Amino acid sequence: MLNVVADLAFWKSLGAIIWVNLLLSGDNAVVIALAARSLPAKQQKTAVFWGSAAAIILRIVLTIFAVALLQLPWLKLVGGVLLLWIGVKLLVPEDGDEEDVEASDSLLQAVKTILIADLVMSLDNVIAVAAAAEQGPPQLKVVLLVLGLAISIPIVIFGSTLMLRMMERFPVIITLGGALLGYIAGEIMATDPAIKSWVAERAAWLVHFKAAGAAGAVFVVGVGLWLARRAAATTAANESGQQES
Repeated sequence: MLNVVADLAFWKSLGAIIWVNLLLSGDNAVVIALAARSLPAKQQKTAVFWGSAAAIILRIVLTIFAVALLQLPWLKLVGGVLLLWIGVKLLVPEDGDEEDVEASDSLLQAVKTILIADLVMSLDNVIAVAAAAEQGPPQLKVVLLVLGLAISIPIVIFGSTLMLRMMERFPVIITLGGALLGYIAGEIMATDPAIKSWVAERAAWLVHFKAAGAAGAVFVVGVGLWLARRAAATTAANESGQQES
Protein backbone atom coordinates (compact mmCIF):
# COMPACT_ATOMS: atom_id res chain seq x y z
CA MET A 1 0.00 0.00 0.00
CA LEU A 2 1.17 3.50 -0.77
CA ASN A 3 1.55 5.88 2.16
CA VAL A 4 -0.24 9.24 2.36
CA VAL A 5 2.67 11.17 0.83
CA ALA A 6 2.85 8.79 -2.13
CA ASP A 7 -0.91 9.06 -2.59
CA LEU A 8 -0.66 12.85 -2.66
CA ALA A 9 2.20 12.69 -5.16
CA PHE A 10 0.14 10.34 -7.34
CA TRP A 11 -2.89 12.65 -7.46
CA LYS A 12 -0.79 15.77 -7.98
CA SER A 13 1.02 14.11 -10.88
CA LEU A 14 -2.21 12.78 -12.39
CA GLY A 15 -3.74 16.25 -12.22
CA ALA A 16 -0.66 17.76 -13.86
CA ILE A 17 -0.74 15.18 -16.69
CA ILE A 18 -4.41 15.86 -17.40
CA TRP A 19 -4.01 19.64 -17.27
CA VAL A 20 -0.88 19.69 -19.45
CA ASN A 21 -2.45 17.39 -22.02
CA LEU A 22 -5.65 19.44 -22.17
CA LEU A 23 -3.70 22.66 -22.70
CA LEU A 24 -1.41 21.25 -25.37
CA SER A 25 -3.96 19.17 -27.29
CA GLY A 26 -6.30 21.94 -28.45
CA ASP A 27 -4.62 22.21 -31.86
CA ASN A 28 -4.71 18.43 -32.24
CA ALA A 29 -8.47 18.43 -31.69
CA VAL A 30 -8.94 21.13 -34.32
CA VAL A 31 -6.85 19.15 -36.81
CA ILE A 32 -8.94 16.05 -36.12
CA ALA A 33 -12.13 17.98 -36.86
CA LEU A 34 -10.69 19.50 -40.05
CA ALA A 35 -9.41 16.17 -41.37
CA ALA A 36 -12.87 14.58 -41.06
CA ARG A 37 -14.96 17.58 -42.13
CA SER A 38 -15.71 16.30 -45.68
CA LEU A 39 -17.09 12.94 -44.54
CA PRO A 40 -20.79 12.21 -43.94
CA ALA A 41 -21.87 12.88 -40.35
CA LYS A 42 -21.95 9.21 -39.35
CA GLN A 43 -18.50 8.53 -40.83
CA GLN A 44 -17.09 11.65 -39.18
CA LYS A 45 -17.73 10.11 -35.74
CA THR A 46 -16.19 6.81 -36.86
CA ALA A 47 -13.10 8.53 -38.29
CA VAL A 48 -12.61 10.61 -35.15
CA PHE A 49 -13.01 7.55 -32.93
CA TRP A 50 -10.61 5.21 -34.76
CA GLY A 51 -8.09 7.89 -35.69
CA SER A 52 -7.98 9.17 -32.13
CA ALA A 53 -7.85 5.67 -30.64
CA ALA A 54 -4.81 4.78 -32.75
CA ALA A 55 -3.17 8.12 -31.89
CA ILE A 56 -3.80 7.58 -28.15
CA ILE A 57 -2.17 4.13 -28.20
CA LEU A 58 0.89 5.38 -30.09
CA ARG A 59 1.17 8.43 -27.84
CA ILE A 60 1.11 6.26 -24.71
CA VAL A 61 3.87 4.06 -26.15
CA LEU A 62 5.98 7.10 -27.11
CA THR A 63 5.49 8.66 -23.67
CA ILE A 64 6.54 5.46 -21.88
CA PHE A 65 9.75 5.49 -23.92
CA ALA A 66 10.23 9.17 -23.05
CA VAL A 67 9.86 8.40 -19.32
CA ALA A 68 12.50 5.66 -19.64
CA LEU A 69 14.88 7.99 -21.49
CA LEU A 70 14.54 10.63 -18.77
CA GLN A 71 16.38 8.26 -16.42
CA LEU A 72 19.60 8.69 -18.43
CA PRO A 73 22.15 11.39 -17.47
CA TRP A 74 21.72 14.80 -19.12
CA LEU A 75 18.38 13.95 -20.74
CA LYS A 76 16.34 15.52 -17.94
CA LEU A 77 18.32 18.70 -18.49
CA VAL A 78 17.61 18.57 -22.22
CA GLY A 79 13.96 17.69 -21.58
CA GLY A 80 13.70 20.54 -19.08
CA VAL A 81 15.02 23.06 -21.60
CA LEU A 82 12.54 21.77 -24.19
CA LEU A 83 9.76 22.03 -21.63
CA LEU A 84 10.69 25.64 -20.88
CA TRP A 85 10.50 26.37 -24.60
CA ILE A 86 7.10 24.62 -24.85
CA GLY A 87 5.81 26.66 -21.92
CA VAL A 88 6.98 29.94 -23.45
CA LYS A 89 5.52 28.97 -26.83
CA LEU A 90 2.18 28.28 -25.16
CA LEU A 91 1.99 31.92 -24.00
CA VAL A 92 2.93 33.46 -27.37
CA PRO A 93 0.05 33.65 -29.88
CA GLU A 94 0.77 32.08 -33.24
CA ASP A 95 -0.92 32.23 -36.61
CA GLY A 96 -2.60 28.86 -36.94
CA ASP A 97 -1.92 26.73 -40.01
CA GLU A 98 -4.85 24.39 -39.50
CA GLU A 99 -6.30 25.56 -42.83
CA ASP A 100 -3.50 23.66 -44.53
CA VAL A 101 -4.90 20.35 -43.26
CA GLU A 102 -6.45 18.52 -46.18
CA ALA A 103 -10.01 17.31 -45.74
CA SER A 104 -10.36 13.60 -46.51
CA ASP A 105 -13.16 12.14 -48.63
CA SER A 106 -12.74 8.51 -47.50
CA LEU A 107 -12.97 7.04 -44.02
CA LEU A 108 -9.61 5.25 -44.23
CA GLN A 109 -7.86 8.35 -45.54
CA ALA A 110 -9.39 10.47 -42.78
CA VAL A 111 -8.18 8.03 -40.09
CA LYS A 112 -4.70 8.07 -41.63
CA THR A 113 -4.66 11.88 -41.76
CA ILE A 114 -5.78 12.14 -38.13
CA LEU A 115 -3.13 9.64 -36.98
CA ILE A 116 -0.25 11.29 -38.84
CA ALA A 117 -1.26 14.84 -37.91
CA ASP A 118 -1.67 13.93 -34.24
CA LEU A 119 1.74 12.24 -34.09
CA VAL A 120 3.50 15.12 -35.84
CA MET A 121 1.94 17.62 -33.44
CA SER A 122 2.39 15.54 -30.27
CA LEU A 123 6.10 16.02 -29.49
CA ASP A 124 5.34 18.74 -26.96
CA ASN A 125 2.62 16.60 -25.36
CA VAL A 126 4.90 13.58 -25.05
CA ILE A 127 7.74 15.55 -23.42
CA ALA A 128 5.44 17.45 -21.05
CA VAL A 129 3.39 14.41 -19.99
CA ALA A 130 6.53 12.31 -19.44
CA ALA A 131 8.00 15.09 -17.29
CA ALA A 132 4.76 15.38 -15.28
CA ALA A 133 4.81 11.62 -14.65
CA GLU A 134 8.31 12.01 -13.20
CA GLN A 135 6.78 13.91 -10.28
CA GLY A 136 4.69 10.92 -9.19
CA PRO A 137 5.51 7.66 -7.34
CA PRO A 138 8.19 5.82 -9.40
CA GLN A 139 6.37 2.48 -9.26
CA LEU A 140 3.19 4.00 -10.72
CA LYS A 141 4.56 6.00 -13.67
CA VAL A 142 2.97 3.78 -16.33
CA VAL A 143 -0.36 3.81 -14.47
CA LEU A 144 -0.17 7.61 -14.29
CA LEU A 145 0.52 7.89 -18.01
CA VAL A 146 -2.29 5.60 -19.09
CA LEU A 147 -4.83 7.12 -16.68
CA GLY A 148 -3.84 10.70 -17.44
CA LEU A 149 -3.98 10.28 -21.20
CA ALA A 150 -7.08 8.08 -21.10
CA ILE A 151 -8.97 10.72 -19.12
CA SER A 152 -7.80 13.85 -20.92
CA ILE A 153 -7.73 12.85 -24.60
CA PRO A 154 -11.46 11.99 -24.91
CA ILE A 155 -12.23 15.35 -23.27
CA VAL A 156 -10.06 17.05 -25.89
CA ILE A 157 -11.67 15.16 -28.77
CA PHE A 158 -15.29 15.74 -27.80
CA GLY A 159 -14.96 19.08 -26.04
CA SER A 160 -12.35 20.88 -28.12
CA THR A 161 -14.64 23.77 -29.08
CA LEU A 162 -15.66 24.41 -25.47
CA MET A 163 -12.03 24.18 -24.32
CA LEU A 164 -10.81 26.66 -26.91
CA ARG A 165 -13.58 29.10 -25.98
CA MET A 166 -12.72 28.77 -22.29
CA MET A 167 -9.07 29.53 -22.99
CA GLU A 168 -10.04 32.55 -25.09
CA ARG A 169 -12.41 33.82 -22.41
CA PHE A 170 -10.07 33.14 -19.48
CA PRO A 171 -6.47 33.60 -20.71
CA VAL A 172 -5.24 33.04 -17.15
CA ILE A 173 -5.81 29.31 -17.77
CA ILE A 174 -3.08 29.36 -20.41
CA THR A 175 -0.78 31.47 -18.22
CA LEU A 176 -1.18 29.05 -15.31
CA GLY A 177 -0.53 26.16 -17.68
CA GLY A 178 2.70 27.78 -18.85
CA ALA A 179 3.71 28.27 -15.22
CA LEU A 180 3.00 24.60 -14.54
CA LEU A 181 5.23 23.54 -17.44
CA GLY A 182 8.00 25.82 -16.19
CA TYR A 183 7.65 24.42 -12.67
CA ILE A 184 7.88 20.82 -13.92
CA ALA A 185 10.91 21.76 -16.07
CA GLY A 186 12.76 23.23 -13.10
CA GLU A 187 11.95 20.24 -10.92
CA ILE A 188 13.17 17.59 -13.38
CA MET A 189 16.31 19.54 -14.30
CA ALA A 190 17.36 19.74 -10.63
CA THR A 191 17.02 15.94 -10.34
CA ASP A 192 18.97 14.98 -13.46
CA PRO A 193 21.34 12.07 -12.62
CA ALA A 194 24.28 14.04 -14.03
CA ILE A 195 23.93 16.85 -11.44
CA LYS A 196 21.80 15.25 -8.72
CA SER A 197 24.71 14.61 -6.33
CA TRP A 198 26.12 18.12 -6.86
CA VAL A 199 22.70 19.64 -6.13
CA ALA A 200 22.33 17.49 -3.00
CA GLU A 201 25.75 18.60 -1.67
CA ARG A 202 25.83 22.27 -2.63
CA ALA A 203 22.32 23.44 -3.56
CA ALA A 204 19.86 21.16 -1.79
CA TRP A 205 17.53 24.15 -1.32
CA LEU A 206 16.72 23.97 -5.04
CA VAL A 207 14.84 20.72 -4.37
CA HIS A 208 13.81 21.02 -0.71
CA PHE A 209 12.24 24.45 -1.08
CA LYS A 210 10.98 23.86 -4.65
CA ALA A 211 13.15 26.79 -5.76
CA ALA A 212 14.08 25.17 -9.07
CA GLY A 213 10.43 24.67 -9.95
CA ALA A 214 9.51 28.21 -8.89
CA ALA A 215 12.37 29.62 -10.98
CA GLY A 216 11.18 27.65 -14.00
CA ALA A 217 7.62 28.93 -13.57
CA VAL A 218 8.77 32.55 -13.24
CA PHE A 219 11.04 32.18 -16.28
CA VAL A 220 8.28 30.79 -18.52
CA VAL A 221 5.66 33.34 -17.49
CA GLY A 222 8.10 36.26 -17.64
CA VAL A 223 9.62 35.42 -21.02
CA GLY A 224 6.33 34.23 -22.48
CA LEU A 225 4.38 37.37 -21.56
CA TRP A 226 7.25 39.60 -22.73
CA LEU A 227 7.35 37.87 -26.12
CA ALA A 228 3.54 37.98 -26.35
CA ARG A 229 3.54 41.76 -25.77
CA ARG A 230 6.35 42.16 -28.29
CA ALA A 231 4.43 40.13 -30.89
CA ALA A 232 1.27 42.16 -30.25
CA ALA A 233 3.18 45.42 -30.67
CA THR A 234 4.74 44.20 -33.94
CA THR A 235 1.34 43.12 -35.29
CA ALA A 236 -0.20 46.46 -34.35
CA ALA A 237 2.65 48.34 -36.03
CA ASN A 238 2.31 46.28 -39.21
CA GLU A 239 -1.46 46.82 -39.34
CA SER A 240 -0.97 50.55 -38.80
CA GLY A 241 1.57 50.68 -41.62
CA GLN A 242 -0.76 48.83 -43.99
CA GLN A 243 -3.63 51.23 -43.25
CA GLU A 244 -1.44 54.28 -43.90
CA SER A 245 -0.25 52.85 -47.21
